[in-house]
Amino acid sequence: GGVSRYLHMSALGADANGPSMYQRSKAAGEVAARSEPSLHTTVFRPSVIFGAKDHFLNMFASMQKIFPVIPLGSADAKFQPIHVEDVARAFVNALACEQTIGNTYELAGPTVYTLRELVRLAGLYVGYSRPIIALPPSLARMQALLLEYAPFGPVMSRDNLASMQVDNVAKGPIAPELGVVPAALEAIAPHYLSGNFPRARYDDYRTRAHR
Repeated sequence: GGVSRYLHMSALGADANGPSMYQRSKAAGEVAARSEPSLHTTVFRPSVIFGAKDHFLNMFASMQKIFPVIPLGSADAKFQPIHVEDVARAFVNALACEQTIGNTYELAGPTVYTLRELVRLAGLYVGYSRPIIALPPSLARMQALLLEYAPFGPVMSRDNLASMQVDNVAKGPIAPELGVVPAALEAIAPHYLSGNFPRARYDDYRTRAHR
């Protein structure tokens, strides 16, 4: 009895010596996930995940609906966003592939963006493209501190800012045994951010997912 197979969701950039608590905690989680020898574990490290109700692109889109200018810390930090369905597909396919047992897989989309580029795209897709002002490190830390205590909930934290000292970019393409060809952000994000997500496109995603 008991569980014999375990798929562990970590994060790209997990590092016991990383600059942020988030990165260090993800590394500790991986150690814990591998601590039981009888458990067949596979670890996944996705970059930032985007999808219809994500907190990432939707947050930047919402900010541009409200504010005329977007001050941005770590504007040149790099990310390689991956669609939520591609992450789910990697998990499902790994279950059917014994070759994945004991391995750690990076999951990232086809394109690397700076944070500034992602904020610009989010504004463009939602129809409120605002000027972006890159903040120097000292002002970025002050902004992050203020946003930790935003009345509508934390938007950005000093730990988030620390995480962005390390580019959130994969070392290479997704491993072939996972059977995932990642979708482009530009093919999906404009539709859910604008609210234009036609049934035909949804059916196309279902077809790609073999459902």
